[in-house]
Amino acid sequence: MWKQAIAVLLCLTGTAQAEVEKAYVAGGCFWCVESDFEKVKGVIEVVSGYTGGTSKNPTYKNHEGHFEAVEITFDTAVISYADLVAKFLRSVDVLDAGGQFCDRGDAYRTAIFVTGPDQRAAAEAAVAEAEAALGQRIVTPVLPARPFWIAEDYHQDYYKGTNIVLTRNGPKKQSNAYKFYRKSCGRDARVRELWGSAALSH
Repeated sequence: MWKQAIAVLLCLTGTAQAEVEKAYVAGGCFWCVESDFEKVKGVIEVVSGYTGGTSKNPTYKNHEGHFEAVEITFDTAVISYADLVAKFLRSVDVLDAGGQFCDRGDAYRTAIFVTGPDQRAAAEAAVAEAEAALGQRIVTPVLPARPFWIAEDYHQDYYKGTNIVLTRNGPKKQSNAYKFYRKSCGRDARVRELWGSAALSH
């Protein structure tokens, strides 16, 4: 994948001191989470995929038991895991246990998947801080990481796509169809309603 090649090149050149870590989060539609976090300073790569379930080699048509999720590779010298998780919580509706925005069902629930005790402690602290900021109970769980399965190629960087796709409003360029979908779902409006100026800007 070209983004992985760029990450390797960065590590071999000007960012040789980079301390690379991975974070796994589920925030509804993985196209949207990928779009949000590829803009965050310190993030090297975001990959869409499936995790949290027990079946092997899940696909978009059959990922029952899995969450739509992303793998975020980031430079800890630029952004900490705790800060990344805090931004994630402010990019989703942490009060909705039934999905996210217009995407309903278990696959679209929010979650933070942690790879060890340090990530768990940071994630739980971030959730507690976010609960205090909202004054409400957050339903986003902190779960042990499970195998992450990379989604099909056509899901990667979907929000940048130039292909023509058929929508309910007729054919549209893929990137425009994505923008229409995101706005129609009310994702950004709901996040701003919930988090105000603390919302992760899109």
